[in-house]
Amino acid sequence: MKKAFSLLSALLLSACVSAPTTTPQATQIAPQSLGLSAEAAPKFPDEWWKAFHDPQVDRLAGLVLSGNPSLQGALARIRAAQAQLSGARAEDLPQVTLDGQEQRLLFSKDYIIPPPFGGTYQWYGQMAANLSWNLDFWGKQAAIIARAKDSAQAAALDASAARLALAGALAQTYINLMLAYEDNDIALQTVAEREEILRLTQGRFNAGLENASAVEQAKALLALARVDVKRTAAQRDIDVHAIAALTGQGAAAYATIARPTTNLDTALPLPTALPADLLARRPDILAAQARVQAAAKDREAAHADFYPNINLTALAGFQAIGLSNLLTGNSFTYGAGPAIHLPIFDAGKIRAHYAGATAELDAAVDDYNGTVLAAVRQTADAMTQVSSLASERADQQDALDSATRAFALAETRYKTGLSDQILMLNAENTLLTSREQMAALVANATIQRVTLLLSVGGGFNSEPESQTNIAKD
Repeated sequence: MKKAFSLLSALLLSACVSAPTTTPQATQIAPQSLGLSAEAAPKFPDEWWKAFHDPQVDRLAGLVLSGNPSLQGALARIRAAQAQLSGARAEDLPQVTLDGQEQRLLFSKDYIIPPPFGGTYQWYGQMAANLSWNLDFWGKQAAIIARAKDSAQAAALDASAARLALAGALAQTYINLMLAYEDNDIALQTVAEREEILRLTQGRFNAGLENASAVEQAKALLALARVDVKRTAAQRDIDVHAIAALTGQGAAAYATIARPTTNLDTALPLPTALPADLLARRPDILAAQARVQAAAKDREAAHADFYPNINLTALAGFQAIGLSNLLTGNSFTYGAGPAIHLPIFDAGKIRAHYAGATAELDAAVDDYNGTVLAAVRQTADAMTQVSSLASERADQQDALDSATRAFALAETRYKTGLSDQILMLNAENTLLTSREQMAALVANATIQRVTLLLSVGGGFNSEPESQTNIAKD
């Protein structure tokens, strides 16, 4: 018996299609080649936006993370991946079915049916419980299960990345809304100043100390300032619309979004060098890594197709001619044995599948490398921006203070007739530019701090409950 089994095994292996020497071409980038520092990034709370101490942004963040369609789509993909994992696991277990049928047949006279049934119409029925169990000698089903698990892990990580991206998009749009309010304040302040300039110019013209051109110039500048009021108000409304869309709401939510009270100077704990744990902190990198692992398991499953597929099958039930005989003891039947599938000749189909799986693995590795390099660049860019904007702010504040004093002096000199209108208008234009640049710099500095926080993973936990459950199932 032992010799027969050994002979059968040798025959099965020799009858298989030979596996090609297809090997992966891509190599994952080595972390030590990225120039990461020896220090880990600071830890951030999951709800990091609460550091801004603005109840409204807290409320909006909750809506974004519960009602945004993009996030709901990511969560639906998690459920789909988990369903595929459950299906793959089920395939590894014995499958039992119960099948039955009853047919009215004309039995052939010249076949295996003996008289008196041959050549007559009879009811022929059968009912059986069938067992099929894939013995998975070559690990194909185990590889398929591992691939499904890695795919489910990647889907869960995609959802975490979507949460971070949505929180970041809300923060940026919210800061833009604050900037739009400040720009509108600056425009209103400029209107008030230019109304005063027009009043002064009109008074000097009435006194014969100024010409009509100066009056028209003052009127033109006032009109432009009023245009800026309308433009900044429109931008403010557009930002409100964007925030409502992020929260998954429509126009009914516009009236509920008030002026932000965010403290833009909030100190967030941020890294000063590329953190050593960058690759383990970002969900998009971990998702890309999970897809590499899934592609590797898919290649293993494709390789197993070159070997025999051996199943254990069994049946037990009833077979009978005639309705009254179907469920009698004499009609009982049963059987069991192996079922073997040998890939002897397939015209290159299995080789093509294996080559395709290898190419998919290379593509997954290349995607991972691209994600890693993009993450390193994003983090380095954000650190540079944060540092640069912090140093620029002091100079910009000096410029704003000087522009404020210069305009006050020019306005006084114009009132007393010691200088002409041009000097005052130039000083006023410099002051306007300085105000706008200062507001934009403060907002941009906050956005870059948020970008840096998110680029090193934000409040992401590399072992969230959903992923841990997937790994344990």
